[in-house]
Amino acid sequence: MHFLRFTPILLLQLTFYSGLYGAKWMYSGPEGEHHWSKHYPYCGGAFQSPIDIKSELLRFDPTLRPIEVQNYNLSPNEQLTLGNNGHSVQISLPPKMYISSLSHRYTAAQLHFHWGSSSRPVGSEHMVNSKQYAAEMHVVHFNSDKYHNMSVAVDKSDGLAVLGVLIEIGEFNPAFENFLKFINGIKYRGQKVQLPGFNIKALLPARLDEYYRYDGSLTTPPCYPSVLWTVFRNYITISQKQFLDLSTALYSSHAQDLTHVPLNGNYRKSQLVDSRVVLVSFKEAELSWKNTGFLVSMLMGSLLGLVFTVSLICCLLRRKRSTAEQENSKGVGYNVGERVEYGSGV
Repeated sequence: MHFLRFTPILLLQLTFYSGLYGAKWMYSGPEGEHHWSKHYPYCGGAFQSPIDIKSELLRFDPTLRPIEVQNYNLSPNEQLTLGNNGHSVQISLPPKMYISSLSHRYTAAQLHFHWGSSSRPVGSEHMVNSKQYAAEMHVVHFNSDKYHNMSVAVDKSDGLAVLGVLIEIGEFNPAFENFLKFINGIKYRGQKVQLPGFNIKALLPARLDEYYRYDGSLTTPPCYPSVLWTVFRNYITISQKQFLDLSTALYSSHAQDLTHVPLNGNYRKSQLVDSRVVLVSFKEAELSWKNTGFLVSMLMGSLLGLVFTVSLICCLLRRKRSTAEQENSKGVGYNVGERVEYGSGV
């Protein structure tokens, strides 16, 4: 693992990852991501995230276990805080939630989203072979075996573990309604509402055993390279309406501001991979069940087509042979003199 060294000035810049507090920064304009490194030096450093997960970076690691999460199914009696921090929608998570399948216990702190816009519905931070998805969810955990809380762990090389979930527009997702129905209560930066607990695991893909794994960073300032990333191979879907609810309802400005700036396109562009490799828990040659079913259908269709073609050729050959035999039979059966002549020659 890599190790971080911080000056007192850098430590003063310590903020929660995508939290409600922090120095002013934006995704575009004079305070956009190209200028982050002026105030947050690690944003211009090594081990940055997100990345474009390309096939040539992948290395199969048979020791990677399926992701196991504990206490993700929350009771409606447990109150969660849904907030607009000016950069994203964030849901606070109780400390009883944790990942149990890593080398340390990583306790949940919060989850948040990155998304595109109604005019350009691509906003995932990670890409797979240069494909960008509509949105991405990050479930942020900190190493509670070694560190007391998120703010202590955030700048440590083994401090954080984030589950990344790619999101595509498609089928309606009922799990998202647990918080989307409250989203109008957090239209402006700094606003928060309470919502009942729900099954957070329902926001994750069905298969937690297939994922990409690499060492990276926070994708927002201060960009500390302190994240063990797990990006699931399989994406989840939300409906077009659900995506629009997320991408058009919010503002990155305060309610009292004269100009209300829409909150969308809140994703960082891909960073340099440098010498990193991406470990995978699956073999790249393996196909998902969906792709396998499609391939089987294609193969069956091709096979049936081949059988039909061979049958047709055989039928034509039999018909041609039968016609030839009938013509020969006619010549032999009605010319008795020739039959005797041919027979006497044997």
